[in-house]
Amino acid sequence: MTQVQTLDRTGTDAVAKAWTHVRGNLRRSAGQRLFDQWLKPVVLVDGSTESAVRLGLPSSFMTQWVKNHYSERLLLEFRAVLPEVVSVTLETLSDEPQRVLKAEVEAPAMVPPPASAERPSFDPRFSFQRFVVDSTNRVAFNAAKAMAMPGVPQFSPLYLHAGTGQGKTHLMHAIGQTFLAANPGATAIYVTGERFMFEFVQALRSRDTHAFKTRLRSVDLLMIDDLQFIGGKDATQEEFFHTVNEFMSAGKRLVIAADRAPQALEGFEPRLAGRLGSGLVADIRPAELELRRAIVARKLEDMPAVDMPAEVVDLLAARITANVRELEGALNRLVAYANLSNETITVDFAVNTLGEVLRSAQRRITIDEIQRAVSSHFELKQLDLISERRAVAIARPRQIAMYLAKRLTTRSLPEIGRKFGGRDHSTVIHAVRRIEDLRAKDVEIDGAVRALMRTLEG
Repeated sequence: MTQVQTLDRTGTDAVAKAWTHVRGNLRRSAGQRLFDQWLKPVVLVDGSTESAVRLGLPSSFMTQWVKNHYSERLLLEFRAVLPEVVSVTLETLSDEPQRVLKAEVEAPAMVPPPASAERPSFDPRFSFQRFVVDSTNRVAFNAAKAMAMPGVPQFSPLYLHAGTGQGKTHLMHAIGQTFLAANPGATAIYVTGERFMFEFVQALRSRDTHAFKTRLRSVDLLMIDDLQFIGGKDATQEEFFHTVNEFMSAGKRLVIAADRAPQALEGFEPRLAGRLGSGLVADIRPAELELRRAIVARKLEDMPAVDMPAEVVDLLAARITANVRELEGALNRLVAYANLSNETITVDFAVNTLGEVLRSAQRRITIDEIQRAVSSHFELKQLDLISERRAVAIARPRQIAMYLAKRLTTRSLPEIGRKFGGRDHSTVIHAVRRIEDLRAKDVEIDGAVRALMRTLEG
């Protein structure tokens, strides 16, 4: 239990002003009724600093509810005002007499704004400039940029679908930031499907569905993330169906994201799935090796003090294939551990630090699997790859197989050489360099390597 005291004014004026700004944003985005019920009781707690903000609520139930629904949002809101903020913690206050911070500017900020004041704070890290593009996500990226441009939208709704951690949320934040920057008087709402359902149920219970509908349908840009969570919720789907119709009829921007295509959504009415698919449906496929490598390189541009060898970048990109979020998490963990332990980042350090992550991130690919895949692709016998034959029709696939063995397995160069008919490690080095060179100027070789990587990585 935490007792609230007056904050030290010498060190917390910036935090207090930031809190006033955050409260105002929360009132505008959550709506009057939700704000009064759950967020208005939140107070700034003694001990808050510009890097660690402490917030308190009067009961453990309210604390848990706000943690579940707003902990991430609170951190993003504070960071938008104070970039130094590292953490925002929520605590339950004691029952003893309390003195709370009274911010001089709080009263004007608490005046309920009209519905047109809907301008959420999007994560500045999720911009179009920071999104790494290749063939797996280019259509979704270009569609998102088009949706954010001024003027009449070319299509609506825009429906983005992909697995977890592939970039849907990144693109939605980028749309929101770009659209609001280009249209200073415009309004937007970004909510998850779960949040949409919760607010709709709250409106039903309070018999105030009119305010709920008016708030959502009055904005210029509505974005619903993780729509799959309203599957099987008939009443929520009915309301969402009418919201979609309203936006399409008015020619306004509607962006939806889910983990699968509209027709594959489970527990959705066919008419709603059909309406969702009537706009532009764009998928984001799992990132291939080259894209994963480019993403790591892009992240490292933001860490100029980090010296990461190319072989470590290759290790991360080759071994962590589940999704981009896990890849970025592994990179951040590796850099943090190196800084905290004052160690140089090497392949051995990366393997020791990320051992569990590397083992669980990807199934183990064997050299035998690589040889079988290459033989099948080039219509050869597997024995040809380990034979002494030097014809180009066999030597080139053999070099590709060695290249893939170096990139996709943890085997040493001598081990790889032994698997290919007892060849020397220098032969493997030559093969890897030769394929790297050919990929840069031979479209057919590059295409074959990409196809084999997709096959081997599942």
